[in-house]
Amino acid sequence: MSITDLPVLGMLRTRMQWHQSRQKLLAENVASVDLPGFKPRDLADPNLGRTGPVLAQPSGSTTSNSLAITNVAHIAPGGGPDGPGADPRRVKEFEIRPNGNGVNLEDEMMKAGDNQADYQMAASLYQKSIDTLKIAIGKR
Repeated sequence: MSITDLPVLGMLRTRMQWHQSRQKLLAENVASVDLPGFKPRDLADPNLGRTGPVLAQPSGSTTSNSLAITNVAHIAPGGGPDGPGADPRRVKEFEIRPNGNGVNLEDEMMKAGDNQADYQMAASLYQKSIDTLKIAIGKR
C-alpha cells in the first residue's frame, strides 16, 4: 500500500478535484454573463446529502436532535431560508435580466472566492498530512 492510498489523502484529493470542477463552472458562468438566455450552473455540494438542513417537525413531535414544537406560534428550530442559520448573502437565488440571462456577477464572484478558500484549505491539509507522514517514517 502506497502512502498516497491512505483514505484521508484520497478524501482530500477528491475534495480538491471537486473544487477544481466547481471553479471551472463558476468561471463559465462569469464568462457567459452577457450571453442571452444563459442560466448559471453550479455543482451540488457532496456533503449536502449527509448533513442536510434540520427541518421543523409537526406539532408535538420530537426527534433526538430537534426541539418539540408545541404551539404554532413558536419559532421553528430549522429557521428556513430567512431564519437564524440563513446565509445573508443568499437573499435571492437568482435574477433574470431582460435578455433571459440569469447570471448574477456578484454572487458568482462570492462563490468563486469561497471555493478558492476551501480549495486552499484542502490543499494545505493535504500538504500537512504528507509532512506528518514523512515525520512518522523518519524522512524529515
